[in-house]
Amino acid sequence: MRKTPEPHSEQLSPAIRVDYLGTISNRRGGALTRGLISCDETSFPTPPVMATHTERTLDIEELRTFCLAAELGSLGRASVRLHVSQPGLSKRLAHLEAAAGTLLLSRSPKGVKLTPAGRHLYEEARRVLQQVDDFEEVLGGLKRLGGPVRLASSHSATEALVAGMLAREHWGRSVELVIANSTVVRDLVADGRADLGVAASRPNHTPYPGVRELELAEDAIVCAVPESHAWARRRRISVDLFQRTPMVMRDPGSNARWTVEAVLREHELLLPPPLVEAGTPQAAMREARERNAPVLVSRQVLVGHDFHEVEVAGLAFPRKYVMLLPAYGEPSESVTDLMDELRHEAAIWCRTQAQGLEAA
Repeated sequence: MRKTPEPHSEQLSPAIRVDYLGTISNRRGGALTRGLISCDETSFPTPPVMATHTERTLDIEELRTFCLAAELGSLGRASVRLHVSQPGLSKRLAHLEAAAGTLLLSRSPKGVKLTPAGRHLYEEARRVLQQVDDFEEVLGGLKRLGGPVRLASSHSATEALVAGMLAREHWGRSVELVIANSTVVRDLVADGRADLGVAASRPNHTPYPGVRELELAEDAIVCAVPESHAWARRRRISVDLFQRTPMVMRDPGSNARWTVEAVLREHELLLPPPLVEAGTPQAAMREARERNAPVLVSRQVLVGHDFHEVEVAGLAFPRKYVMLLPAYGEPSESVTDLMDELRHEAAIWCRTQAQGLEAA
């Protein structure tokens, strides 16, 4: 008969303890530790469902899947939120129900509901998941202790806000900057490869799982021309002229492009013919200047450049710059300081923008 090892506890902080009994996998599928996570019994009692040592590895991802399906009341919505196929999600739940030896969710055409046994497990599972999140936050803090803040920024956010902030002499913290389009920035933050992100966000977009958005500054995609272009003497152009004029614009994967296309779809209009598709705002403005052509670009990026903004009658392409944080956990002191600096930089830009409008 196999002998169960004696529990071994390691005190990591006043709030978190690891009791080495079995194996728990983390939410990304790897082994989190050889043990059962538990906190001080006065705050988080050890879940009874986890207390028995078995040969089967308990997968934390199965618990997350179960809790999310119960909260959303739909396997389909849960699979979208977790970025997994519905058959894959159903397989996770089947494994968990096999381990429990009972049905945890009742299925019907209207969705899923917790069974009595499922409700008991749900209450305990939420405690365990909170413990795991707390533990991972401690591990992440230890790993980043003394290291640079990992900042991911979109191309336009870098040119409009981030570069100016980092260039200021008073900024003394170490920052590791990665520049990519807004979608990649969200992926980096959601996957834990960046501590903070700055990216564009268009109105009524589909929420991105794994990140939280905090508004930073208003922005818009605008039509602009070099000072030598014929439109530079005009304040407004018609929709018809806008639609049939070839323009320099961002690449199809950029938020700037998505913002324009989303508004045009709402009005059942077509995108103007792309003259050049540029990978960055600076490249787009360079092409527009060399070709003396209109360009669709962020209003924030235009500040300080010799371009004239032209209104399109009846159309506007609003969006925002946002700061992105992981969906779980709280930012470190260094990340919080960086967020404060970004807000300060955004406030400077807003004042500059207001002064420019008054002068005009």
